[in-house]
Amino acid sequence: METKLAAAYIRVSTEDQAEYSPDAQLSEIRKYADAHGYRLPQAFVFVDEGISGKHTGKRPGFQQMIGLAKTKPKPFEAILLWKFSRFARNREDSIVYKSMLRRQLGIDVISISEPLGDDKTSILMEAIIEAMDEYYSINLAEEVKRGMTEKARRGGLQNSPPFGYRAEGNLLRPIPQEAALVRELFRRFAGGQGLFPLAKWLNSLGVTTHRGGRFENRTVEYILRNPVYLGKLRWNPTGRTGRDFDSADLILADAGHEAIVSQELWDAVQARMLQVKAQHKYHGRPLSEHRDWVSGLVRCVNCGSTLVFAKPHYWKCNGYVRGRCKTAQHISDEKLKGMILTRMGYDAAGGPALTYTIVYPHTGGLDEEALIRAQQKQLTARLGRLREAYLAGVEDLEGYKTAKKAMDAELAALDARLAKLTHLPNQEAETPEAEPFRCAVLLADPEQPLELKKAAAHAIMDRCTLDKEANRLEIYYRLYLPE
Repeated sequence: METKLAAAYIRVSTEDQAEYSPDAQLSEIRKYADAHGYRLPQAFVFVDEGISGKHTGKRPGFQQMIGLAKTKPKPFEAILLWKFSRFARNREDSIVYKSMLRRQLGIDVISISEPLGDDKTSILMEAIIEAMDEYYSINLAEEVKRGMTEKARRGGLQNSPPFGYRAEGNLLRPIPQEAALVRELFRRFAGGQGLFPLAKWLNSLGVTTHRGGRFENRTVEYILRNPVYLGKLRWNPTGRTGRDFDSADLILADAGHEAIVSQELWDAVQARMLQVKAQHKYHGRPLSEHRDWVSGLVRCVNCGSTLVFAKPHYWKCNGYVRGRCKTAQHISDEKLKGMILTRMGYDAAGGPALTYTIVYPHTGGLDEEALIRAQQKQLTARLGRLREAYLAGVEDLEGYKTAKKAMDAELAALDARLAKLTHLPNQEAETPEAEPFRCAVLLADPEQPLELKKAAAHAIMDRCTLDKEANRLEIYYRLYLPE
């Protein structure tokens, strides 16, 4: 009998019993291979443990096997499975991958416990087996979800303990050091500090998340919006909550663990969160931290990530940099700014109706004087915090002097700009189309300070979307309504 090379794919999910372990499956597969003339090298054994078969994209062993199968010459003649359900519990995935393997690559997919031939009846039986596997997966998911929903309504713990708590049995217990930091986060945010400064403060203390990571804006926001610190538990039966903290699907129930913050402090934080959210893109960095007026404005049309600066003078999709996006959107600083200014001029000159995405009460559109005064207020507040840091011993004298000198220079530049403030062309126009023109004039003026350009760009534009391949940039403007 001719010996042919074969691969083995083994998947063990959390609901599988001990007799379906990887070793048990591999033992049966090797017996089948020996009896049917297949040689099974250890390098061709692919295993996914504790992973659902519903989606192939989340199975690294499966993806590695498919990638190897596509190489030429083909590395093996067949893929041996314990059952077809190990291959996929989704009919669409099963059909796509089996068709590719059998018809395009000439690699058979064989279930050793469900022997089928090449006749019409076997084709029908395989389709029925796939349908039953998918039905089992869907039914199991519904039963698990039903049980988890009922547990959530009773206030049962279902997630890993958040920052500030540890789990003892089925109950959360405060970790004193972390609980103190959580209370301080709530107090500082209620007192006016932003998410970005709070994340920097925690990182400066050397504190890490429970997964060992650094704190980010969204990490701090999640803490401030998590009712677990009130003695409650939140769960979303439809899936991950993400950043939709106000979803109607959320289940909120009283739990038996100790609260870390008071109801009054919680209410104050939520009230400020709503206020800041209505007025600013509060999850982003403060404008003073941006390196350029483009920062935080331009997004990749494919994945929605912002473009970040890459040395020496380029911008790239942050999703691409982090491996989440397939499109780099690599573009020079000069070309990107040119596209933005050209688009603003086109919009102001009678292009298609401007797209507005944010509506909230405001005293006006692009008010240069108001923008300068806002920058002065922000810098003054930063000087106060810098002085507090120095007095508290967080900042040394040399660092304090250097930072203060830079801030004083920024304040002096703003004071000078305010003193000789002149009206931009068409400033008195009341049409929305005048705003892009006035902002473009300011951004193109090399004499204007960077801080003013940052404020102006973010005051009028909510975001831009860039599709470099199509050479297309769209701007979504902010709409200001008088109070």
